[in-house]
Amino acid sequence: MNDTLPALRATLRELVALDTTSSRPNAPLIDCAQGLLEKAGFASQRQRYMDEAGVEKVNLVAVKGGDEGRAALALVGHSDCVPYDAAWTEALRLTEKEGRLYARGACDTKGFIACALHAATHAERLRAPLLVVLTADEEVGLIGAKRLVEAGLGRARHAIVGEPTSLRPVRANKGYCLAEVEVQGKEGHSAYPDSGASAIFRAGRFLHRLEELAHTTLREERDEGFEPPFTTVNVGLIQGGKAKNVIPGACRFTVEWRPIPGQSPERVAEMLERIRQELVRQEPGYEARIRVIRTDRGVSTRPEAEVVRFLAKVTGNASATVSFGTEAPQLTELGAEAVVFGPGDIRVAHQTGEYVPVEDLVRCEAALAQAIQHFCGAP
Repeated sequence: MNDTLPALRATLRELVALDTTSSRPNAPLIDCAQGLLEKAGFASQRQRYMDEAGVEKVNLVAVKGGDEGRAALALVGHSDCVPYDAAWTEALRLTEKEGRLYARGACDTKGFIACALHAATHAERLRAPLLVVLTADEEVGLIGAKRLVEAGLGRARHAIVGEPTSLRPVRANKGYCLAEVEVQGKEGHSAYPDSGASAIFRAGRFLHRLEELAHTTLREERDEGFEPPFTTVNVGLIQGGKAKNVIPGACRFTVEWRPIPGQSPERVAEMLERIRQELVRQEPGYEARIRVIRTDRGVSTRPEAEVVRFLAKVTGNASATVSFGTEAPQLTELGAEAVVFGPGDIRVAHQTGEYVPVEDLVRCEAALAQAIQHFCGAP
């Protein structure tokens, strides 16, 4: 299909063989990539940190060409993957069938990293700096990318952030936020309901109001570029009570929301606090605590931005938006006009049998090579 395919396949095979589940060290993959990049003339820098479990993680920033303080283009991929089912015995072994390459991370996002490494290491006569950035812990909260922002590492004018977009340039994505709400009650014998106060009933009143606001107030602010075009709210986890005949003394639930770009990621957290205050006023003794866990804002790059228009032109695919989170907001914070782009379909990521189409892999590498030439290459 293409002269680059054997090399891409070999690199991807090496990358997926390294178990970089987010709970594990990612240094083996960084070692592999750093060796390839330095052999091609890149100067590299590692940023190390310890995750919450005490496991060392590594971000890699490698640059080549020019002497400017900020790169003309950054290719950004996350090195970590979600866990895989033990029953998937070939999860770490690249297998090919009917034009598809199967393995954990083949789609999200080691396929992109293989393309970026090949395109970057074969780039010649660069007139402006090219940056390759590999991050850790994207899957568990964009932690590595946030560490780069804190240190001011990875600055570029334009950035291509690897995610499986089926080779569509994605110019905007929603944010991702989480909060935990704990509602208190008073335990008692269920035969005598007035002897206690049900935390589950109280949580139900809280959730009813949240649902009403999610279907009214939050839908008033819209961004028609998204589907759905408003901030969404989900309560995916709830737990309460000790036994069927005990009035529950506590109930906890997790609220997830995905804010549209331009909307404060704290908007729903503020709504949760207003609901709490209203219920306290209406019911003496009502008690609830709200703990905000994560507030990652969305991002929107101009449709007419050069990097968006360039990828749309070379792929023939119009730009789009997605509702899942990416590292584009962090690259934007570092000064880049960022676009999300990569081989594979997000709908096959995070599952047994994850794969990337061979054709996508080849076309992605070609698009990245052209982008390097356009933004960094000699006239």
